[in-house]
Amino acid sequence: MAAYFFDSSALAKRYINELGSAWVRGVTAPASGNNIHALQLVELEVVSAIARRRKGGSLTAAAAATAIARLSHEVRHDYILLGISDPLIVEALMLADRHELRAYDALHLAAAIDLNRSRAAWAQPALTLVSADLELNAAAIANGFVVEDPNAHP
Repeated sequence: MAAYFFDSSALAKRYINELGSAWVRGVTAPASGNNIHALQLVELEVVSAIARRRKGGSLTAAAAATAIARLSHEVRHDYILLGISDPLIVEALMLADRHELRAYDALHLAAAIDLNRSRAAWAQPALTLVSADLELNAAAIANGFVVEDPNAHP
């Protein structure tokens, strides 16, 4: 059983058909036995991505509603969500400055780093960070992560 940390750019591929969606669906499927971790705000970001696709016409209203309902269910039952705390924001501020990341990307990375520290303290294997964002991936690699970009899995 592997442990993954998904940012919203990667997790959205489970609900929106695009490059890398099949790979994401395989990794996140409950039958895979993988632990899927994400930051609490991932649901908001993915709903926003779905709604923007609906507005742009690449998703029908019915398909968007189905995707949002599935996301809502899976966030509550299939994923391990990490909360946002003051220390996490402090770490994200440092990461945003050091790596010139967008705010939410810095929060995702800070959460993954914090979780990796906890996993190391319990002698658990390190997380694999999953993101389709090249800047976040570069910062994650600089912070010692193994990174998977779903776009590399057509």
